[in-house]
Amino acid sequence: MRLDKFLKVSRIIKRRPVAKEVCESGKVKLNNRVAKAGSSVKPGDVLEIEMGRKTLKIKILTVKETVPAREAVTLYEVLEEVNYPPEDLL
Repeated sequence: MRLDKFLKVSRIIKRRPVAKEVCESGKVKLNNRVAKAGSSVKPGDVLEIEMGRKTLKIKILTVKETVPAREAVTLYEVLEEVNYPPEDLL
């Protein structure tokens, strides 16, 4: 499955065009390498996603074409979540 589609199906990013934009801006790493939107993902892969002042590191558990919203969190496991404080607090 394409990376941008997985991000949308898993509800990590709500819309696929936004997922593609995030990937193309270099803010997504797949197994410690910067990934493009068309990169293939499979179970066992590790994603690191920069979203504003938050970095999310997840492990893909399963890949499905579609899932109900309440089951989306079963597609991945959160390994690490870092929230950075606003710059004016530093």
